[in-house]
Amino acid sequence: MCGIVGYTGKRCCVSTLLEGLRRLEYRGYDSAGLAVVENQGLTTVKNTGKVEALKDRSAERWPDFERCEGYTGIAHTRWATHGAPSEINAHPHLDDSGKFAVVHNGIIDNYLELREHLRGQGCEFKSDTDTEVLSHLIAKCYQGDLLHAVAAALNKVKGTFGLAVVCSEHPDKIVIARRGSPIVIGVGNDETLVASDISAIASYTKRVIFLDDDDMALITPGSIEIRNIENVPVSREIAQIDWDVSAAEKNGYEHFMLKEIFEQPQAVENTIRGRLDKSAATAVLNGLNLEPREMAMINRIVIAACGTSMNAGLVGEYFFEDIAGIPTDVEQAAEFRYRNPIIEPNTMVLAVSQSGETADTLAAVREAKNKGAIVAGLNNVVGSTIARETGRGIYLHAGPEIGVASTKAFTCQVSALLMMAVLFGRGRRMNRTDGENLINEIQQVPNLIQQVLDRAPEIEKIAIKYAKAEDFFFIGRGCMYPTALEGALKLKEISYIHAEGYHAAELKHGPIALLEEKVPVVALANNIPGRDKVLANIQECAARKSPVIATATDGDADIASLVQDVIWIPECSRFVAPVPTVVALQLLSYYIARERGCEIDQPRNLAKSVTVE
Repeated sequence: MCGIVGYTGKRCCVSTLLEGLRRLEYRGYDSAGLAVVENQGLTTVKNTGKVEALKDRSAERWPDFERCEGYTGIAHTRWATHGAPSEINAHPHLDDSGKFAVVHNGIIDNYLELREHLRGQGCEFKSDTDTEVLSHLIAKCYQGDLLHAVAAALNKVKGTFGLAVVCSEHPDKIVIARRGSPIVIGVGNDETLVASDISAIASYTKRVIFLDDDDMALITPGSIEIRNIENVPVSREIAQIDWDVSAAEKNGYEHFMLKEIFEQPQAVENTIRGRLDKSAATAVLNGLNLEPREMAMINRIVIAACGTSMNAGLVGEYFFEDIAGIPTDVEQAAEFRYRNPIIEPNTMVLAVSQSGETADTLAAVREAKNKGAIVAGLNNVVGSTIARETGRGIYLHAGPEIGVASTKAFTCQVSALLMMAVLFGRGRRMNRTDGENLINEIQQVPNLIQQVLDRAPEIEKIAIKYAKAEDFFFIGRGCMYPTALEGALKLKEISYIHAEGYHAAELKHGPIALLEEKVPVVALANNIPGRDKVLANIQECAARKSPVIATATDGDADIASLVQDVIWIPECSRFVAPVPTVVALQLLSYYIARERGCEIDQPRNLAKSVTVE
């Protein structure tokens, strides 16, 4: 993995490929490359490092990108899985003849077996990647028909792939295929584009086709032929995407992450807009496609997610149990499919994923469907695989999230989970007055976030004070416990500081042994249930000389004397408090990382969308 772009049309393809790769940079990568069909041959340019460096190297081959003779090409940004980051391991990969070039996201599970077989047939391998077997395998299967060759090769493959293939003998054709890794086709005028993410092609067309698993397509400038891997024609609809390309620009902010932190009032407003019904004191979530009677029959919820989305799900667990009275479990999605989960009748499995393409979460969706669960998705990307395969759920409408470390997706996920809990709660035990109160609180969330953002300079000063620390602990209770987990995750993702989140009660069960004056503790001590016990935990930290940064509710007269620094949070209930609090922790993490000189938008070793297990 990580990013794929392809173009065939009437224009020189180099500039389009490079621009597409630039728009995919946010996904994280360590090398990049492109292959162009020109002069009845293939020209490849590859390098480690940034797309800008690839652009410079490409200019050595094509001094004027608009006048080259190549009108079909593919390109890739790689995030290393098999083989270290290097120019040899970068995509595209060619066969021995140099006729076929492949770019690939995913993992070929049986690549060692295939490689040994191909070596026995005289193939020479140059890289350490699993992808290179594809180029040689396609070449061996080729008998003049490119689509058939790719299909024959993929029928020998075990694993996951989103791939694009070009051949020097077919200068106006690209073959693409997917299994477990997304591929989208952009339908233009006398040109066709492909990508692993619509952000790469949205500036060229708003008409797209999403491939399903085991779909293949042969594309030319004016045609798209879609088949499955068994070579049977299939039909896929053209969708119209609503993607604001300007939303994927920094617009004056130093980093995408900072921009997205400050976009959160509007992002949450977009998530809740039109979904709160004051007259009925409930939420309106038509995408769930559940009648009141069906909702009333759901007696258990399982939330499957990874990373930040799992932390949001842990907050949602409190919502569903406290508000709706529905027993709820949060499963690490990668474990869900392998531990043979018990799914009883009337269980809902809710798959939470910003991208809607997370491989482990998608696998959990399929396992849940096989076990007869009601399956819904909570995603941000319209047309994503999880959204299409579940067929029901909630779109966040948070807008593009470019920074690798998720920010506005988390706050929008929590807001959506709270609305969902209100909907289920009103169908069960929640009275009208409590429903009205919660709706009023949800409507205030954008304003609460804005109040925290207005205090960014104060948070920045605190961050600079602690930027040299190498260890942090985050502690909280109740729904502030998963908020602490998310705060620790944000800090470690972008600053590379060792940070751990704990339930505050767990301090004395081991972690307290690590506390000393060089180890700051961030204590979530908002004025909600559990606060008094958190204050006791703060005193335990102070007794070990650990400096404490507390989040506290405006007007808390007791907290200042117990801690070194306070981040003030507007007064709000326990159900909405995680949202403004996590925004404060995002800012704290951002300013610490900036002070340390870290590469914030593209942290080392991380990818935006994890499309392999």
